[in-house]
Order: sequence, then C-alpha cells, then structure tokens
Amino acid sequence: MTQLPALLLLGGGKMGSALLAGWRTRGVEQVVVIDPDPAATALADGKVTVVTSCAAIPAGFAPAAIILAVKPQLAAEALAPLAGRIGDAVVISIMAGKTIAWLRALCGAEAAVLRAMPNTPAAVRQGVTVVCAGANVRPTQIALAEALLGCVGIVSFIENEALLDPVTAVSGSGPAYVFLLVELLEQAAIAQGIPADLAATLARQTVIGAGALLAASDQPAASLRKAVTSKAGTTEQALAVLMDPIAWPSAVNAAIAAATQRSRELSG
Repeated sequence: MTQLPALLLLGGGKMGSALLAGWRTRGVEQVVVIDPDPAATALADGKVTVVTSCAAIPAGFAPAAIILAVKPQLAAEALAPLAGRIGDAVVISIMAGKTIAWLRALCGAEAAVLRAMPNTPAAVRQGVTVVCAGANVRPTQIALAEALLGCVGIVSFIENEALLDPVTAVSGSGPAYVFLLVELLEQAAIAQGIPADLAATLARQTVIGAGALLAASDQPAASLRKAVTSKAGTTEQALAVLMDPIAWPSAVNAAIAAATQRSRELSG
C-alpha cells in the first residue's frame, strides 16, 4: 500500500490531528474531517477537507475507513448521522470504553468495526496502539487499520476485547502518570533546596534521558533499574521507600484498577 486511501475522520482534536499528521507523512488520497470546532479548519489543505457536520460531506465521497476520534460521552450523538452512510468502509474507533457491540448497534449489524487504543505520544510518532477487530472484519481491513495506526507508532493486536480496558489504563492514560512523576520529582527537588529552574530541568531531563536509555536497550526495565542501584547507595535508599508494598506497588496497582474500572463504566 503506497498511498493511504480516502478516509473520514470524525473529530480533529489532539488524537485525531496526531493521526492526520501521521497519514500526511505516508501520503493519503483524501481525508474529510468532521469537527464543528472552528479551530479545526486549520487542518485543511489540498488533501484534507474540514466540514462541520455529516451533512456537509462532499457528494460522492466514499471512504475506505471511518475513524472515530471523539470523546466517548459524545459518541452516540456524533455517530447517529453516519449510520446510513458507512457502506463498505471499516469503522475504527479510538474511543475509550465503547465496545464493538455498542458501535455496531449504532453503525449497523453488518458494520466492520475495530476498536483501537492509541496514546498521546502518537503526536511525535512514538505512540503504541492496541487493536481488537470485530468478527466480520476482513483481512484487508485489518491491514488498512494497521497501516493507519502504524503511522504514529507501534501497533499490537489482541483477540480479547475486554483487555482494552486495562490497556486503556496502562498505555492510554500512562503518559499522564509519567508527567506526574516529573512534577513530583521537581517538587521534591525544590523541597531539598534546589532552585526551581534547575529542579525543573533535572526532573524533565532525567525522565527524558531514562526513556531514551530504555528505548536504546533490549534489557527489561528491572535490569536497567538494578544497574543504577549500587549496594548501600543513594538509589537503594530511595527505592527502599518507593518499593515498599504500601508505596508504589500498591499505589500503581490501585491507579490502574481505578482507570480500568472507569473504562468499563464508559461502555454503558
């Protein structure tokens, strides 16, 4: 597939625009973006048309894929006008919580539907997306979904749709946890007397550098952690606090469980 086929993108927000940027680097026949926000018009160019509603889709436009990139809470209202216009297109949802069965109830019982959970590093082509395909999705449509989502990072497929809830909790929400770590490192540095500007630099670059080291290594994260931890050194003292069962192990498990439960609630 040298060029991506015609696509319909419902939602031009952060994730929708990140996907669109990735498709542009690959080359795409035509994209129609539906978004009522006036700011979305900035996405338009020779290959991208931005409209405010389904009614304004250009006559004769027949996309090979419809990508749903709206908030789950707005999904029913946004999808209703598309129900009779899906045709042979594959529907790819990146919405948290909304199940394949729920989507097919709106799109039509015969609709070919995939659910995908990308994450925000897609904006810099460093995302990870996990995909689950509905029962009647053709191999060519799965290949198209992989090509579309692969423009912004790596893609993995699963067969058990229920796993998308914890996937959402781990990788979908995960960047926020990393950003929180940077915030907390910065605050702790300031508490120890480090000037605020230096504290911000130390916290930010430490996480950036550690991520780059992880990306460059084929070792498990645990091995890299142990390599930094000298016997009776400063790192060992800090980790003794963080790795106490009532500290990070408990907090991270509880956080992932809470996010997983919220993903399940959004399916209702």
